[in-house]
Amino acid sequence: MSAVIGSSTSSTSTSGLSLTGSTVTSTPSGSTMTQSDFLQLLTTQLQDQDPTQPMDNSQMAAELAQFATLSTDQDIDTNLQTLSSNISSGMQTSQVLSASNLVGKQVLVPSTTLAYSGSAVSGAVNVTTAGDVVVNIQDSNGNTVNSIDLGTQPVGLAQFSWNGTDSNGNAVANGTYTISANSGGSSTSMTTYASGSVTGVGYGGSSTGTYVQVAGVGGVPLSQVAQIN
Repeated sequence: MSAVIGSSTSSTSTSGLSLTGSTVTSTPSGSTMTQSDFLQLLTTQLQDQDPTQPMDNSQMAAELAQFATLSTDQDIDTNLQTLSSNISSGMQTSQVLSASNLVGKQVLVPSTTLAYSGSAVSGAVNVTTAGDVVVNIQDSNGNTVNSIDLGTQPVGLAQFSWNGTDSNGNAVANGTYTISANSGGSSTSMTTYASGSVTGVGYGGSSTGTYVQVAGVGGVPLSQVAQIN
């Protein structure tokens, strides 16, 4: 801690901060001024002032006013941070509780796969331009086992169902199959969805938010649920 003793414009520094006259400044260290730092600066300045030229009352009042303002600002900041945290926590809890009503219901969520286990599985295609829609189903080796022509579909979600057979009507093995869709033979792919039962809900942090656990798909952000059946 250093101090320069002289007139009422003396400069005192501590904790990387300086007090010159009635002005508070930060030194290059970039430290954050706290109430304790301010009080220490003021006390040191009073101790080191020139007895023949003491700080006048107006300067003392100005610095005490700065101290009061600093204290108030820090209290407001702390209260706002606490309020923001409480609101955020409350909203998270409320959203998860609301989403719990989806448990047991069928939902459509974005997916490029279908989990087949012996029973018919369903999904949908997001049609952005009306036209003929074809859904292709491939096995783990990339072989196309079946294609489902949905015919001409309007803009919106075009739903489909697959009974687990290949193009010859033979039953396929249980497993995960890749799905894709195109319109009128176009190479441009379309967004596909899988239908599954919601088995649980949770909160995945600020980046994910509330999510639903969908059978055969996994965890999906609540915001991505396209349809609830």
